[in-house]
Amino acid sequence: MKPTLKGIDHIQLAAPPGSEEKARAFYGKLLGMQEIEKPENLKGRGGCWFRCGNQEVHIGIQSDFMPAKKAHPGFMVDHLMALRSQLKDASYLISEESPIEGRARFFVSDPFGNRIEFLEYE
Repeated sequence: MKPTLKGIDHIQLAAPPGSEEKARAFYGKLLGMQEIEKPENLKGRGGCWFRCGNQEVHIGIQSDFMPAKKAHPGFMVDHLMALRSQLKDASYLISEESPIEGRARFFVSDPFGNRIEFLEYE
């Protein structure tokens, strides 16, 4: 039987040690993702997990952390401009890139410097 990829279960973004509360403030409170409990055997590693639609976003602690500057997740959003305003009001710097036909989009860095894309299909 040939293996078949079915989709993405989760993405993992790295963060520096001790950054869980900043992750909760950004991904949970500001972006509205629901925090989900990590499995018991992984709790000792630190970090936190969130639900994003049918997928999960895992914030993993990395002692020699360096933010991802090119690699990034792209989150689909309803009411993209409202999110843009919300992030701007929270003092996050919005960056624009070349447009993609049929999609409005912008980029921001999370509190740890990881590049994040938000987009809405038109």
